[in-house]
Amino acid sequence: MIDRVPAATKDRILERSAELFRRQGYAGTGVKQIVAEASAPFGSLYHFFPGGKQQLGEEVIRRSGALYEELIDAFFIPRSDAESATRAFFAAAAETLRETDYADACPIATVALEVSSTSEPLRLACAEVFNGWIDAAVERLVAGGLAHDVARELAISMLASLEGAFVIARALRSTEPVEVAGEAAAASVRAALQSAPASGPGGRA
Repeated sequence: MIDRVPAATKDRILERSAELFRRQGYAGTGVKQIVAEASAPFGSLYHFFPGGKQQLGEEVIRRSGALYEELIDAFFIPRSDAESATRAFFAAAAETLRETDYADACPIATVALEVSSTSEPLRLACAEVFNGWIDAAVERLVAGGLAHDVARELAISMLASLEGAFVIARALRSTEPVEVAGEAAAASVRAALQSAPASGPGGRA
């Protein structure tokens, strides 16, 4: 019975959906493929997600977004060197592309490009995740010595650079775009830190 399907089945559906969306996009992923790869009964998807594929997509976006946000916490340790953290963050992204043969990039960007003009619920879910990433990066950059407005500009610039670099890197099958974007982002952080006040709110003590 569907009511007895364990919660682990829902986790498998979410995990496989996230991977499929990341690799082949939201539109290119069918419900039948999702349940087959999750080894789940077809009806279980609608049991856990009565709204169907769109509701599943919203939950996958938010779940994936939270997992990726943890990477910001892992690299941008409070009071650490923000320039080095930026460089390491982009280097790790490049390594992930190499290790996955350019299949694993950002699942949120992949979906956002497809659905932002056609599905308001999915667009809002993507926007929520991107805003969360920006806020997390801003918090760490401010802790590293930058004023809030400068930190926000840098956070948005870094995110835009990384997402754009992912697209070009996958097309070229080369990590060069990510590496170049990472060096540019690190240079921007260095310049901002050098221009930051020596003390005061948002400045280095």
